[in-house]
Amino acid sequence: MSGTSLDGIDIAIVDINDNQILLRAAETYPFSPSLRKDLYSLINTGRAHLQQLGQVDMALGHAYSEAILQLLAETNIASADIKAIGCHGQTIYHAPDAAYPFSMQIGCASVIAELTGITTIADFRQRDMVLGGQGAPLVPAFHQALFHNPDEDTVIANIGGISNITILPADKRQPVLGFDTGPGNVLLDQWYQQHHRAMYDENGRWARDGKVDTELLNLLLADPFFMQPLPKSTGREHFNLTWLTNTLVAFDKPIKAESIQKTLLQLTVRSIADAVKQYAGNASSLFVCGGGAHNEVLMQSLRDELTDIKVSNTTDLGLAPDWVEACAFAWLGMQTLHHQSGNLPAVTGARKPTILGAIYSSSEAS
Repeated sequence: MSGTSLDGIDIAIVDINDNQILLRAAETYPFSPSLRKDLYSLINTGRAHLQQLGQVDMALGHAYSEAILQLLAETNIASADIKAIGCHGQTIYHAPDAAYPFSMQIGCASVIAELTGITTIADFRQRDMVLGGQGAPLVPAFHQALFHNPDEDTVIANIGGISNITILPADKRQPVLGFDTGPGNVLLDQWYQQHHRAMYDENGRWARDGKVDTELLNLLLADPFFMQPLPKSTGREHFNLTWLTNTLVAFDKPIKAESIQKTLLQLTVRSIADAVKQYAGNASSLFVCGGGAHNEVLMQSLRDELTDIKVSNTTDLGLAPDWVEACAFAWLGMQTLHHQSGNLPAVTGARKPTILGAIYSSSEAS
């Protein structure tokens, strides 16, 4: 898994039996500076020469392959012992509302299958979109399989570059809900990078020095996405530095950089909390996964907003927050291999459940 934060390649080696997951090993491998620069350019400009797009697609396939082989070598696990790779790829454009809806992930699966010798499943989102779905979020089906609690309604909040929540009713007869709530770390990281020589605000320390500007927060929350009905999904195409800059121009008042950071943090918190209050009023617990789980200021702000709900992270459910998404795409790959559906129509808006992804068989497969 590599997500909208562009913080690296997350790899998890898992044993899956009857929806019981044993995490054998996991690691994050950073992108090379040149590859990260190329990906950032593709995502933020939305433009590329076709040769550049093809080259980055192949380069990312090589980077995924090298990272997979490195983790296998470090753990003394043979490629032959791996049934398959579920590879999300890197989203460079997500357009669920286009005339012909699509979601584009790159990271050539043919390269991965050939270089690792392991059957690879990729391109998970498009099939759902052909059926009228958003193609996102896809992890709620995995959350349901792994985290459902028959005794209480539960919310899983994934705070990566973009935030999404999954609402798991205790009563399995009730539909699972899931949707993107808005920006997660993407604006926090981009604003921080404008003012510091580091990739992110560790533990929210810089944000802690600022103050939430309520007027600016309300202006940010006035974006139509937050009022959009379900199903809905979003990405860097919408929430990015240009969006923030345009909002600050409209705000047109002096404000300290660290207070903008604190206000952006509160935007992430409020958009999640408002969604929980609106759609999961009976929930007793919220468990956070993704990089946001490590931001102490963000986590405390979330607790302050959701005083009637226990807020913790997915470690309390047996899976560390850094590895939930990578495990989810291993699980989705397994679903595909077993000819089982991977989407939840109540979440994505698709007309029916469907098998997701394309299978790139290894030439070494029996």
